[in-house]
Amino acid sequence: MNIIDLTDDELAAIAHPLWDELITYSNQGAYGKFIKKFSYNLLLGLNEVEMGKQFAHSELARNLVEERDFLGFIRRGEHITALYRVRSTAREGEWLGRMVLGYEHGEVRIFAASIF
Repeated sequence: MNIIDLTDDELAAIAHPLWDELITYSNQGAYGKFIKKFSYNLLLGLNEVEMGKQFAHSELARNLVEERDFLGFIRRGEHITALYRVRSTAREGEWLGRMVLGYEHGEVRIFAASIF
């Protein structure tokens, strides 16, 4: 099955809980839980030292508002991108949250995640 064939409602039922977990674990600095749904290739490409520094020192990554505004899905190839408006409890302004999902060995996995 290709994830782009799912309806927006089906995608939302998958993507929103995954995004909410990323925000929760980012705020907690729980690196092991944060990466638990990452794809194998994403895990291979991570620099764990840099990720650890981000969790320890990033004011933004540790102070994200759990409520999010869903902006939409983008379908491309074998992946979807879920877009969210994100806010911080420590910094003024808004950020764009992006999470790329697809199937890996029959399970939905996170192929990319960022806030910018």
